[in-house]
Amino acid sequence: MTGWDDTGAGQRTALPAPRFVGRARELAALETVLEQPAVVLLDGEAGIGKTRLLREFLATGATRGHRVLVGACPELRVPYTLGAVVDAVRDGVDNVLGLGLSGLGGALRPLFPEWADDLPPAPEPLEDATAARHRLFRAFAEILGRLDMAVLALEDVHWADEATLEFLLFLVSRRPQPVSVVLTYRREEVPPDSLLLRLSSRLPAEARLIRLTLAPLDVDETAEFVSSMLAEAPLSSEFASFLHARTEGVPLAVEESVRLMRDRADLVRRDGGWARRRLDRIEVPPTIRDAVLERVGRLPRDTRTVLYALSVLSGPADQATALAVTGLTEDRFHTLAAGAVGSGLLREHRPGQWSFPHALAAHAVYEAVPAREQRALHLRAGRALERWPLPPVAELARHFRLAGETEAACRYTEEAADLCVQSGDVTTSALLLHSLVTTVDLPAEALVRLVARIQFQALPGSDPYSQVVASLRSALDSPDPAPEQRARVLFQIGRVLMTAGEFEAGRREILEAVPHLPSRSPEAARARLLLALPLGMARPAAEHLRWLRGEPATVPSAPLADRLRLTAERAFALLSLGEETGWAVAEEIPDDVTGPGEAAIVAIGHTNIGEEAMRWGRYEEAATRLARSLALAERHLLLDYVDSIASSRAHLDWFTGAWSGLADRVERLTEDDRGLRLKDRCEAALVAGLVMSASGDRRAAGERLRFAGRDDQQRTEAAAALARLHLRDGDVGEALRLTEEPARITVDGGLWPRATDVAPVRVDALVAAGRLDDAAALVAAFARALGDKEAPAPRAALVQCRAALAEARGRTENAVLLYAAAADAWQELPRPYDALLARERQGRCLLAAGRADTGLPLLADAARGLADLGARNDADRVADLLHRNGWTDRPARGRGRPGYGDRLSPRELEVARLLADGRTNRQIAGELMVSTQTVGSQVKSAMRKLRVTSRTALAIRLLELGLVGGPHPSSRDE
Repeated sequence: MTGWDDTGAGQRTALPAPRFVGRARELAALETVLEQPAVVLLDGEAGIGKTRLLREFLATGATRGHRVLVGACPELRVPYTLGAVVDAVRDGVDNVLGLGLSGLGGALRPLFPEWADDLPPAPEPLEDATAARHRLFRAFAEILGRLDMAVLALEDVHWADEATLEFLLFLVSRRPQPVSVVLTYRREEVPPDSLLLRLSSRLPAEARLIRLTLAPLDVDETAEFVSSMLAEAPLSSEFASFLHARTEGVPLAVEESVRLMRDRADLVRRDGGWARRRLDRIEVPPTIRDAVLERVGRLPRDTRTVLYALSVLSGPADQATALAVTGLTEDRFHTLAAGAVGSGLLREHRPGQWSFPHALAAHAVYEAVPAREQRALHLRAGRALERWPLPPVAELARHFRLAGETEAACRYTEEAADLCVQSGDVTTSALLLHSLVTTVDLPAEALVRLVARIQFQALPGSDPYSQVVASLRSALDSPDPAPEQRARVLFQIGRVLMTAGEFEAGRREILEAVPHLPSRSPEAARARLLLALPLGMARPAAEHLRWLRGEPATVPSAPLADRLRLTAERAFALLSLGEETGWAVAEEIPDDVTGPGEAAIVAIGHTNIGEEAMRWGRYEEAATRLARSLALAERHLLLDYVDSIASSRAHLDWFTGAWSGLADRVERLTEDDRGLRLKDRCEAALVAGLVMSASGDRRAAGERLRFAGRDDQQRTEAAAALARLHLRDGDVGEALRLTEEPARITVDGGLWPRATDVAPVRVDALVAAGRLDDAAALVAAFARALGDKEAPAPRAALVQCRAALAEARGRTENAVLLYAAAADAWQELPRPYDALLARERQGRCLLAAGRADTGLPLLADAARGLADLGARNDADRVADLLHRNGWTDRPARGRGRPGYGDRLSPRELEVARLLADGRTNRQIAGELMVSTQTVGSQVKSAMRKLRVTSRTALAIRLLELGLVGGPHPSSRDE
């Protein structure tokens, strides 16, 4: 038996690189991309061999002289636009002179300062960030088209910045597709909202998509792989099996383990092949990290210095930067770098540029650098990168942050965050700011400024708040902070807590801060707005409203973003509290914003106003606001907001009866626990529960509705829906329990916009419990709170409440008319599901009154409508009632004018309301632009249906039924 010594003199030679093994199928698939342009998505875990496969493909000569550009995305998400594509073009093109670029090429000057003399003049700047980005994309597409390219290959696109992914979408959607695109990535590291996941779904139908997933090597391939490193000598079967088991067949792990065993003199020849000493006693390290660090530890100290410096830089390093970070002379550096390259731990990426062979090795080495030395190396790296013609501000922010240079870290982080926002990458902006404020001990003034800029909605993860709050609290521990500075910190703590859903804790902090905030400052104005929002513990609306009085609505001297935020939040607060003046404030929210930062504020504002419009029953307004919000998000590439808007849109679709595909949409949103805020997931869960309660599994519906109740804004509607399920199961007590507090908050507390769904259920529960006086008191309180507000949904709900009370008191004829009026009001919104349920109850009252000839056809129509809508549970319930009453189904009524029977048509109701206001027939005709004869016939029809004989009696009857505004008389139905 001999050890590893094939020279006979005890000198160990370096192990060669392993042969390319086990990827013939994938290599053949890559070669097909040259037949015509394609998109190749190459997926695999770290160390599986994606880069090796790409290199082997390029080395086959299959490109036949066509240019191939290769770029890589660094792990740090840098905000400079198209970083990976810029590097690919810079590495693959000597100069652009002679390419005949159009004037578009001038847009590339900021990215390629070294080509400034050869590029066309810079074009006029554009204020619209999206238009500027599109022009840049076109300029890149032009340069790629002039280079006779075959393939653009980008590695590690799971780390790509948003701009790179957007450019790839732009490139592959062009017809004809100019080049093949090959992308390598790790699926497990792709963010849930990444455009990479949408790349295949957005490809045109004629595009070629090739998906390749690299699997680990099997035992035989592992043996062949290792044998190629050991002069083609075979491996013992025991060794091959052991090595495969320990490395799971991941090529990088196999290679690192063999190199470590060679360094340990742990390989021996046995029976003409290679084996290991005593497999039961010498253990292969279970991770690549251990193998890499043990190999590093065997190198001379000076060589490790080079490795440490390059690990801090994290990506390929040029000679000037490497020399600056190591502090070595050029000759000494080259000598040590050659030793590191010879060990296999470093590679010369190209002449004068070095990097680790894979990111895992760089991570392992970086973690081994002593903390004090790390800080010194980061400081040198930052100062070296500052001298670049185009300084990478995100990397500078990281280096100075880790070096403990607070002032520089703040400056470059804010610059990087600004660049991110300008390119529409709000997520990276928020991540940069969040990382700084949670890892660096900042002065209170800087901390407050930076926290105020974080857009928490864009941050991934379930809790991006607690670390920020902890950093802010630590700022309060500084010796004797000035009262104003302390107030600013407290305000930010309160704001962040309220954003996190901890409303009462946040209110306490803000209440303590308000007396010391500068008067007429943006912070003071926003603090009052946050205290005005009806969130958290139940309080009367009047208590919230007082915070909106006594202070200006906006602060003219404040920056535009602050003014936009104050306007949007003031409108939202007013509408939440049932104040119609909120609609006028909402009209002040502009759409003509130029930057993604302002666009994000306006998009959130439109979404919030849209949600309030739903509560008021102004569904056209809601649809318009959500459409404007989505347009802004798409125009300014605010991709983190799209799913948030989608949850609100799904809620609106539930109300308006657009149920097709709705269940699938909300289920996807409900399951997205990484990329969606809790509030949006709860809203999606609410809609999912509502759909299930009407059409599917009621147990699953209950689970969804209980989850939805975790969010303050969805809690009332979720409680109402759960209570409805319990009422249908006969559990009156649970229905009363679920609706007691929501009814008290919304009706008694004056927050009537949220009473639309809970008030009718609460009345039904009280009636079922025999508490008619309590039901009447609730209806009266609801009417007083609503007053004469232009709120169609709460008004329809109020009529429904009155109908239920009339039915409970045995006033069946009144109940018939009131349910009919409620159905008309719901349908006019439109809110067809509630309209059909009201028709069902009208039909039941008609049966109770002995009017089966009218009630049964009405119920049959309701059953068909419910079935068509998708409310199978409700349709089956009505069908059972019809069957018990001997109804024989008849063919569905054809299209044409609907019949209203003894119900007022929408136009008759409109005419009657105008008449009750004191208008003459001529005045009504002029307002509605119809003839006086038409108005006269509609008045007569309304009088006949309501069984009155005079115009005065008609007006009184409308008041009694609650079909017109104004104070309702103390009627027998209440």
